[in-house]
Amino acid sequence: MAQRVGTRTACAELTNTPAPPLVAPVGAPAPESPTQGAPDLPTLAQRSHPFPQKLPKDQTMKTHTLILTTAVLLLAAATAQAQTTVKDPWVRGTVAQQKATGMFAQITSPAGGKLVAASSPVAGVVEIHEMSMEGNVMKMRAIPGLDLPAGKAVDLKPGGYHVMLLDLKQTLKAGDTVAVTLVIEGADKKRETVEVKAPVRALGGDMSEHKH
Repeated sequence: MAQRVGTRTACAELTNTPAPPLVAPVGAPAPESPTQGAPDLPTLAQRSHPFPQKLPKDQTMKTHTLILTTAVLLLAAATAQAQTTVKDPWVRGTVAQQKATGMFAQITSPAGGKLVAASSPVAGVVEIHEMSMEGNVMKMRAIPGLDLPAGKAVDLKPGGYHVMLLDLKQTLKAGDTVAVTLVIEGADKKRETVEVKAPVRALGGDMSEHKH
């Protein structure tokens, strides 16, 4: 009997014992976090970048210089590849009172285009001309432009296409050098100028004798 009474008393005590509060009373110190006081751990960004993200000043300048140099070289290579070239230019020599002559050369446009204009300080007018046979007569006529197929050399030569220098301001003697500016129009309609220094050759023949 005593044993049963004791059991009831123990159950009653367990039932009547208040549970500890889940929230600390106002004013009570907060419990310490398990990580409180532990050394700081590296962040994810720090673990992903073990090296300093900022380069030394001198190394940064070297990197910028290298990038700039590479860009300039690439631009120069692209420009050189796209630029029209003029090979072996020359101008036929003239005699006193002669007002016309021709410039000849070999023109190559890597990207393709058209020779659309020309000028020279020794001539009042510069035109692009074509010579062709009409019946038994060689005739010459001005054309608005000369096609330059991509990568193909086009010859300007006596009896064919040439740059005609008209209204000459002086006699052109062998050994002189004539400056001629050629204007090339690309497929994108952008124009480039090519400066040519053409030596004068003392060859016979007055081109003004040809009929237009």
